[in-house]
Amino acid sequence: MDFNLNEQEKMLQQAAREFAAKSILNRAAEIDQGNFPLDIVQELGRLGYAGLAFPGRYGGSGAGYLSFMLVLEQICQASMSVGAIMSVNLTPAEAVLRFGNEEQKKRFITPLAQGKALGCIAFTEADTGSDPREITTLSRRSGSSYIITGHKQFVANALGANYALVFARGEGEGLNAFIVDTATPGFSIQSTCDTLGVRGAGTSVVFLDEVKVPQENLLGREGEGFGVLLEAISVERLCVGIQALGVAEAALSVSLNYAKGRKALGKPITKLLTIQWHLAEMATQIEAARWLAYRTAFIRDQGKDIKCESAMVKLFASQAAVEVTRMGMQVTGAYGAMRTMPIERLYRDAKMTEIYVGIAEVQRVIIANALIK
Repeated sequence: MDFNLNEQEKMLQQAAREFAAKSILNRAAEIDQGNFPLDIVQELGRLGYAGLAFPGRYGGSGAGYLSFMLVLEQICQASMSVGAIMSVNLTPAEAVLRFGNEEQKKRFITPLAQGKALGCIAFTEADTGSDPREITTLSRRSGSSYIITGHKQFVANALGANYALVFARGEGEGLNAFIVDTATPGFSIQSTCDTLGVRGAGTSVVFLDEVKVPQENLLGREGEGFGVLLEAISVERLCVGIQALGVAEAALSVSLNYAKGRKALGKPITKLLTIQWHLAEMATQIEAARWLAYRTAFIRDQGKDIKCESAMVKLFASQAAVEVTRMGMQVTGAYGAMRTMPIERLYRDAKMTEIYVGIAEVQRVIIANALIK
């Protein structure tokens, strides 16, 4: 891998940085109150950011996963909620790209890549977590359609989604994966989830009451749903690692600016060794997380499997983000604990990266199993 970004990547990164600073940062606190930023999401689509990873024939630009991650990193420095929405939208499109037929790719990826539609993923359930063996949502055949019944927990993007990647147990062995139009009768949002962080991502409880889905919306063959999940979720884990990276970078920036302006005993606290140690440790962990994430995106751009690598990114970057934002709270002191400063929001968002899309302990199991095999 060439560790130098090319000119196109640098320009894309700079444009995303400017957009985030101008259009997102000043609304980050408002979004954190649980306000789903649909207008910003639509603008991200118009700018072409949603389709960076996908080929031109499906409405994307073909720039690749690294380009998408470079943009995502800048967006997350302004608001991780907006970055999470971008990431979740990528997941159903990724599933269709890997497992869909040509007609499905044109029908579903194109609007998602062009920002004309928004996607979500409905897998987790209230009583079963993310264990596929315990999924209770059922799908049964009915003529040329399937009928889906059940409910899903923690569905990010639900408030604005047009399509949902839904996993349900079939009549035979294994899971089925469907692309479901959220306007279909029986698909309903029951409540939003009042989470610690990432509060603007529209995370909700979704009920599916006899939802009728055309047979042509089944991804792959019957019983292949878990394989669809593993492939698509590997990219989402990489995205969560990038979210953690963006949050950590924002925390360092806030801490450094605060330390330069804050005085103790008549001099800036940047002169204090304890503050310098914190800042140095923060910067080092960020740099390590960045290149692990970039390398994994590079591998994906080569068309290779990243299940293990993305688990490593999520594990390391999420832990780094939690530690970096914790040190940021130490640097900013009592002021950092106030909601008038962004470090408090960043601290909460960072913890979410350790929890959602598989807790840290799950990532360790994935990595260990890959090593053992």
